[in-house]
Amino acid sequence: MTAPGEGPDTPQGNGLPDGPERLRVDKWLWHARFFKSRSLAGEAASSGRLRVNGERIAKPAHLVRAGDVLTFPQASRIRVVRVLRTGSRRGPATEAALLYEDLDPPAARSPDAQPMPAERPRGSGRPTKRERRDIDALRASDPGSDT
Repeated sequence: MTAPGEGPDTPQGNGLPDGPERLRVDKWLWHARFFKSRSLAGEAASSGRLRVNGERIAKPAHLVRAGDVLTFPQASRIRVVRVLRTGSRRGPATEAALLYEDLDPPAARSPDAQPMPAERPRGSGRPTKRERRDIDALRASDPGSDT
């Protein structure tokens, strides 16, 4: 009798069954939860902005295997990941994180790196709620106004 997670379908002993040796890149990106749907992953691959081992690919059917390095845009940043294994299913996020190694620089990964809201010079553009209240208070205190 073998312990849970150490059967013939899980040679690494991590509870994950081994997937096929090679897998379509769109399917792998979807399994690894980089995209919400497989069609979005396919669009990223067919757009020509996805690189596998430094080479630009244009087809979602391109096969990836363990050891390949993928570079692709996601939201406002460029992701660089190494494929550690191919998955057999799209599982929970904890399982998906075991499929790849994140090679992004630590500065790009920091959670504090969120963009700041746009700054505007005071008095330009539409007034803020606070500025509208100040304007209303000024008009109410002005004895010569008709309003």
